[in-house]
Amino acid sequence: MAKLGQGTTEIINRLRQEAFEIVDEATALEFKIFDRFGETEQVLSYMDEMKNVAEEAIALLSRLSTLQLQVAQSQPTAAPAMLELLACIIHEVYEEL
Repeated sequence: MAKLGQGTTEIINRLRQEAFEIVDEATALEFKIFDRFGETEQVLSYMDEMKNVAEEAIALLSRLSTLQLQVAQSQPTAAPAMLELLACIIHEVYEEL
């Protein structure tokens, strides 16, 4: 298994936690909006926006996790191109969150 540096692993774990929190908060807010106002024409766009926020965080988390798993499966070390892609995804996730 290819090993990532401790700093990289910590960054990935922090970004994953932030993504989980975004999904949780956006979903909770969507439910609160629905619970308070119901599914009316006026609030549907707000509910959709919260759903979109959660889905975007899930997509970023998925990309990050998939590549992290691919690096872990690399033998004996990860290819430089894969590590560069991981760095790009980390940067993209960091910018989006």
